[in-house]
Amino acid sequence: MGGLREVAASFVVPGPSGVAIRSGLKGLTRQDETVLRQVGGLLGSLASRDLKVRCAAGTAHDSEQWARRKRALTGDSSSRWAGGITRATHDQWALARRGQLAHMQSLRAGVDTITHRLAQPVGAKGSKGSPGGYHSEREWFAKSRRLHVLEDRLERVRADWEAGRVRVVRGGKKLARARHHLQAAGLSEARWRLRWQAERWFLQADGESGKRYGNETIRISPGGELSIKLPAPLADLANAPHGRYVLAARVSFRHRGEQWADRVTAHRAVAYRIHHDTDRGRWYATASWQIPPVQTVPLETARAGGLVGVDMNADHLAAWRLDQHGNPVGAPRRFDYTLTGTAQHRDAQIRHALIRLLHWAVRHHLALAVEDLDFAADKTREKHGHRKRFRKLISGLPTARLRARLVSMAAELGVAVVTVDPAYTSRWGAQHWQKPLTSKNRKPTRHDAAAVAIGRRALGCAIRRRTAPPPHDRSDRAGHRTVLARPDTLGREGPRPRIPGPRTRSVPPGRGAKAGDQSAHNRSGHTAEHEPWTQDSLPLSP
Repeated sequence: MGGLREVAASFVVPGPSGVAIRSGLKGLTRQDETVLRQVGGLLGSLASRDLKVRCAAGTAHDSEQWARRKRALTGDSSSRWAGGITRATHDQWALARRGQLAHMQSLRAGVDTITHRLAQPVGAKGSKGSPGGYHSEREWFAKSRRLHVLEDRLERVRADWEAGRVRVVRGGKKLARARHHLQAAGLSEARWRLRWQAERWFLQADGESGKRYGNETIRISPGGELSIKLPAPLADLANAPHGRYVLAARVSFRHRGEQWADRVTAHRAVAYRIHHDTDRGRWYATASWQIPPVQTVPLETARAGGLVGVDMNADHLAAWRLDQHGNPVGAPRRFDYTLTGTAQHRDAQIRHALIRLLHWAVRHHLALAVEDLDFAADKTREKHGHRKRFRKLISGLPTARLRARLVSMAAELGVAVVTVDPAYTSRWGAQHWQKPLTSKNRKPTRHDAAAVAIGRRALGCAIRRRTAPPPHDRSDRAGHRTVLARPDTLGREGPRPRIPGPRTRSVPPGRGAKAGDQSAHNRSGHTAEHEPWTQDSLPLSP
């Protein structure tokens, strides 16, 4: 067992820190859409200009430069619009910076893997945790050329990182590249232009506590009236006092509408974003706000009544209910979903599978145990080589999206989520649980057995099962325990307690003085039987 890595401790996942809800803007007039396009286009051009300045500053950016950026935008918009633009561009630069670091780490991992495999003889087999050599000289030569390519890329990315340079495309790099491949993307030039402009618009404003309805720039009243504070160059388009434009549409948030109404009535901060879906031709308004961190239950409380072990796979969630001692209860459950089609369809499939899982857990008043999966380092082609199907499989698993949605939805239903280390759960689950749980009417899969292993690790139990008692023709006459003790029970891994008594033909062996001494069983110099027994003398007086 020395080659196995240390398993991290389990913990209860904290709840979400924010809320976002969306509503369609129905009933917009042609004038309303014209105003939204002009405001979004003007502020989008200012955001592009500010992003260029922020990227040029790099890591040397400070509060004084931030103030200069804001003053440069205030004259062409307003103080609040300028503050929102500078914060958004700074967040965009920081996100690109984190992506640059992740890309550099991925390139470094690929270089290290290829360098190690090139140093091995051709055809050499790898050991556990260490890959061997390449299969042929042709592959060795191809990988040696790829090593130079990766080293050049790593050198360029490292130079950009040290200089503080990032490469950002407002509107998205994918959409920008689609301009040169319109036929492959299924877009016409006019349709691509419309989508490109909509993605580069800026129509969002941060909330302000204490201000009317929680936002002075984009304001939605409790009755659903939506108004926008127009930038200075477009003030002549105002149809309401104080340079505001009131849209004809009425906003109605169906999801969390009561929470949103409570916040805007109390003038608490609510951030808004207006965006246009060019494919559907619809406008939407998104409201978001921060919520206080949810107090997570202690780990022992989540374990108290048992829990549900969940194993995430490419097309389904495998779940099995466990009691507080780690014993599987009932039959395994499977919650299917498909990851094909549009992004909206895939997202809906994941939500549907999760809500069925959570409703099942709520009925039994149980917490959920999931793996802390992160396939960022396992998606590289250098680690898995020719296993293209496996790389495609793990690349398609929506680990981040599923984890975020599960935590958010579980917090709403009051279900605790316990995260465990994913090390060896599938392997040990199949080894220790798949065959024992198989019966004439139940055929559990490896994924079902992995769900049991995940649940036992979350409960603090060992994944392996207790050894079944030996046949009755053995010396101890089937005396081993088979019931699982609680993880906090002292001596649960120790020998059975000694039962005193004589060794006669009517009493089974193994109950002598050394029955509890495991070091004395079947070893030279020791006897596993009882010492000579002598009848105590009878008392002489009553």
